[in-house]
Amino acid sequence: MPADAMVGGAPSAETGLGRVVVTVVGSRGNFCSGTLIAPDIVLTAAHCVPAETTTKIVTYDAQRQPKLLDVRRVATHPNYNSGGIAHHRASADVALLQLATPMTNKPSAPLGSPRTPIAAGARFAVAGIGVTRRDDGKSGGTARAATLIATGRPGTLQIRLVDPATNNTREGLGACTGDSGGPVFEDQDGRSVVVGVISWSTGANNASGCGGLTGVTPLTLYRDWIERTARSWRGR
Repeated sequence: MPADAMVGGAPSAETGLGRVVVTVVGSRGNFCSGTLIAPDIVLTAAHCVPAETTTKIVTYDAQRQPKLLDVRRVATHPNYNSGGIAHHRASADVALLQLATPMTNKPSAPLGSPRTPIAAGARFAVAGIGVTRRDDGKSGGTARAATLIATGRPGTLQIRLVDPATNNTREGLGACTGDSGGPVFEDQDGRSVVVGVISWSTGANNASGCGGLTGVTPLTLYRDWIERTARSWRGR
């Protein structure tokens, strides 16, 4: 299943890493996370913005009242393969949204790429607005973050993250419904840099669900496309 929520008791991060996280909703009833990388540009997962779907951004005022923001343009990476993501294979699962009106009340996140070579055990932080209890939509909507470690053979096409306390043998911290498209951070030179996008999740022992593996699409191969696309939108 695509990663859709942060389970395992992840704490609220609305005053930390979660400040750059936004809620992405579609006309088909889908909802995901995204990262504000410029006042008018949101980075998310390509599978969060399927074709023929109207996408909007949800923001909240000081009283937590929701407001829908219009999206002017959507661009998905030309190499994205929906079948690959559905089967947890590597794909260019990245997309950009241009807002009709810039968000001036939220900070933007710095963009980067993971340090290479990426080693098993490398630490990354993930954030999203997904549910904290699977199949309970009311438990989502709050930005939460968790620190996970890379497992297996991480590389430039895909990184698989796991809660070091549970190591995928039982449910732990990890992405779930609503977290897809959320940012993956790496600490670089004393600051948190967005180096990937949450793409999918599993339950413990690779079963269906949440709290096992969190699949990440690193930005190593896609950062140039992101920056070129954002530049082409400026002034248009």
